[in-house]
Amino acid sequence: MTTSRRKIDHINICLSESVESSYTGFEDVMFVHNPLPEVNYDDISLEVDFLGKKMRAPLLIASMTGGHPDTYKINKNLAIAVENAGIGMGVGSQRAGIEDESVVDTFSVVREYAPNAFIYANIGLPQIIEKGVEYAERAVEMIEADALAIHLNFLQEIVQPEGDRKAEGGFAAIREVSSELKVPVIVKETGAGISREVAFTVREAGVKAIDVGGKGGTSWSGVEVYRVEKGTMRDVAQDFWNWGIPTAFSIVDCHDILPVIATGGIRNGIDAAKAISLGAKIVSSALPFLRPATENPEEVERRIEYFTEGLRKSLFLTGCEHVYDLHRVHIFISGLLKEWIEFREFNLFEFTRRRFHDF
Repeated sequence: MTTSRRKIDHINICLSESVESSYTGFEDVMFVHNPLPEVNYDDISLEVDFLGKKMRAPLLIASMTGGHPDTYKINKNLAIAVENAGIGMGVGSQRAGIEDESVVDTFSVVREYAPNAFIYANIGLPQIIEKGVEYAERAVEMIEADALAIHLNFLQEIVQPEGDRKAEGGFAAIREVSSELKVPVIVKETGAGISREVAFTVREAGVKAIDVGGKGGTSWSGVEVYRVEKGTMRDVAQDFWNWGIPTAFSIVDCHDILPVIATGGIRNGIDAAKAISLGAKIVSSALPFLRPATENPEEVERRIEYFTEGLRKSLFLTGCEHVYDLHRVHIFISGLLKEWIEFREFNLFEFTRRRFHDF
């Protein structure tokens, strides 16, 4: 099956089927409500700087699509909304656009309609391993990107009949791209999370930020269940539906190593606030924006507003004047997330009171 055909299959499955995994870890985080916040609601600021770009809120629409003619409208609507809202977005894997020039416009439309927004390019590590820096440069040039995300999706690759399963040489490939590319490199998981050990490894390679892409949002093994014919491979994909490190666990693991983009099951402003309170710098989400993007930019903007208003109200009810004040508010952590923090040998008392790092 061609890369282009696979892209539209993924979109149609996400629109029509239940594809999310269970448990993000945010279930184990509770804010300590502040009934006397001493903050004027209208003075609350969500504005941030990220990788050299100013944004009106710490929100990205995560990589979704591109590479099939039917995805042009989706990326156009996302781009218009992102530009109007002053946030950022990524595009789906650009392999299809590099292999087939006829679908380049399904990616380049993003920069056309979002000339000032933070936009990141996106290419898979298997393609970087095989093709090297040239692939990365072409992805960046295609959309005049502000950064490049190298996505790690080996869970999906091994349950996908046509998947790329060569992972040897990944560190060297990331290091080469990070040293030669003119824009910052982000390493991005796609639903199975990034561990503390790997975060240290990619920092050593020169990566500038980590998108943890944790378990709890879209399961790409789950998506493949709907693509694979009945049989052993489908049964195996089903078994791996909930494989991975929950998003909250990955944020904890990576928060003091590199700036963290929290992706994976972020479904509203309270989720976003919890992710930032654990130490993330930016939050991102894909699936909640997909259906609105099939309609029009206004629907996407309404969904963005839903996220940002929930985040703003979470700040108010915890007495925060700026979004990064969440790094210092007291939070109550219980359950498996508490056990994970103790397993990672963080001081739980100190962690619940301060997660700020000036990257």
